[in-house]
Amino acid sequence: FTMAAGGGAGNKTYSFKVVLLGEGCVGKTSLVLRYCENKFNDKHITTLQASFLTKKLNITGKRVNLAIWDTAGQERFHALGPIYYRDSNGAILVYDITDEDSFQKVKNWVKELRKMLGNEICLCIVGNKVDLEKERHVSVEEAEGYAESVGAKHYHTSAKLNKGIEELFLDLCKRMMETAQAEERAKGNGASQSTTSRRGVQIVDDDPQAATAAGGCCSSA
Repeated sequence: FTMAAGGGAGNKTYSFKVVLLGEGCVGKTSLVLRYCENKFNDKHITTLQASFLTKKLNITGKRVNLAIWDTAGQERFHALGPIYYRDSNGAILVYDITDEDSFQKVKNWVKELRKMLGNEICLCIVGNKVDLEKERHVSVEEAEGYAESVGAKHYHTSAKLNKGIEELFLDLCKRMMETAQAEERAKGNGASQSTTSRRGVQIVDDDPQAATAAGGCCSSA
């Protein structure tokens, strides 16, 4: 069925793009398959390039369409990264709690995303495989402290046990909706609307750097 366009704010549909980033073997694909299709496969499936799955949600009476991009973690794929994440609303950065190196790699992704997208992207840092708690090599305190220091939220998940995944995606959706609503309010205050088509999301903001630069020159108190 088709919805009548412009039928009041109540039936707005939000469309968000979320990317999963992290080393190979940390369980990115397992997380998405568990969330979108409630499947888990013990055998490791290597994602060769990028695939995406969609999920429709209803949050506080508003419809949300999620496009979740699952990227290969291999270094050779790294160079293609920006093509996939430049217009993302959210990013889920996954590490394996038993693999310290995969946690260090997450820090590189965070730097890159903040450099490209500033604070307009909602970041989630996810310690996966909590079913292997006995083999943990990344301390909870270190991971949560780091996430807080970069304005991200930290989550623990297990794709195998289906633990923490629903909460992760629901929380991320709520944060993306808040960001979108704040940007929409900023637009209502006279900000330019020229970028809506550029990012393919109904509600987007102008380049935050440009906005602050413009604000800076007028506010010489």
